[in-house]
Amino acid sequence: MFRLLIVAGVVCLCYRLLKSWKMKDTQGNTGVGKTGNVVDDVMIKDPFCEAYFPKKNGVHLLIDGKDLYFCSTECRDKFVSLHKKKN
Repeated sequence: MFRLLIVAGVVCLCYRLLKSWKMKDTQGNTGVGKTGNVVDDVMIKDPFCEAYFPKKNGVHLLIDGKDLYFCSTECRDKFVSLHKKKN
């Protein structure tokens, strides 16, 4: 009976080790935090329509030495036309 408990414990331990090894293998080496969550991109706010969107999908504009990102070319163009009217 005691031998059966030892064998069951060893099998359980091996299963957990293999499972954790497999999970690390499928997640890859992210290098982000201890949880392994990967931040793909940051969300930013469009200065014209105030919608939030991923920065990598934004339309870039350098105006007055500031980097601005817009959710679309339409929002960028509307912002530029308003900015020209003010100046």
